[in-house]
Amino acid sequence: MGDEKQVQRKDKRIVIENVRRMLLQEYLMKQTRRAGFGGLDIQRTPMGTRVTLIAERPGLVIGRKGGSIKALTEAVERQFNFDNPQIEVQEVMNPALNAQIMAEKLSNALERGWHFRRAGHSTVRRIMEAGAKGCLIVIAGKLTGQRHRRAKFKDGHIKYCGEPRNTWMRKGFAIAKLKPGVIGVTVQIMDPDAKLPDEIVIKPQTPESIAEAEALRAVAAVTAQAALAAAAAPVPALEVPGGEEGDEPLLDLPTEEKPVELVKTSKVGGKRLKKVLKKAQELEGEADTGIDAKEGTK
Repeated sequence: MGDEKQVQRKDKRIVIENVRRMLLQEYLMKQTRRAGFGGLDIQRTPMGTRVTLIAERPGLVIGRKGGSIKALTEAVERQFNFDNPQIEVQEVMNPALNAQIMAEKLSNALERGWHFRRAGHSTVRRIMEAGAKGCLIVIAGKLTGQRHRRAKFKDGHIKYCGEPRNTWMRKGFAIAKLKPGVIGVTVQIMDPDAKLPDEIVIKPQTPESIAEAEALRAVAAVTAQAALAAAAAPVPALEVPGGEEGDEPLLDLPTEEKPVELVKTSKVGGKRLKKVLKKAQELEGEADTGIDAKEGTK
């Protein structure tokens, strides 16, 4: 009972911690939406909790003389009870390859009045031009009428399940608030550095591998020449002792005989064969006795 209670307490702590992190992510996403929120990384350290915020424009997050980031740090410590939080801001190297940033931009375009097809195709084209291996965009909601529908825009190579999807597919989600209702925007991007299981890389030849291959070829050529020479050598004649020319050899050389093939027979066939052999022996005996009787009469 004690072990079960400890396991339940541990599971409860894990759930509470994950919920707190999700609430923190939603809060920072709302606060830094203008700066282009691109992701969040939370790590526990001996000095406290380090929160790494990825943004497209880090200057808006930091603020003038660091005032915005100080206020943000105090709010995080007060509302979410993190021990000594330290917020760091990193700039996105290529915003077009960040799924969350592209989802936010697509939702902003829909709110500004862009048609969903135009916005979807332009976003896919921009992502693929940035070097992504694949892209999938899903726009769901009241797009053309009162009935909910879903539109998909995709290009390149996409993984829907398995380990490659969990490892290389980046996902972002945003919401566009329009007059007909709320529209959800999901963006999935495959990392340009993705290494899929079906990709084969042929390594270039090195001087060591070339030398080893040449040595193997030389050994194979020498062995082939030796085999040819052995096959072409004349076979020595067999010397037969005694006798002059024209005489018959003194040794009787054995002649080749074909091996007798044994025929497999069944039990019934074996019995019949025995009966036939007995009859043959009886006939031979009768023939011998008849010859002896004739000789005696003579």
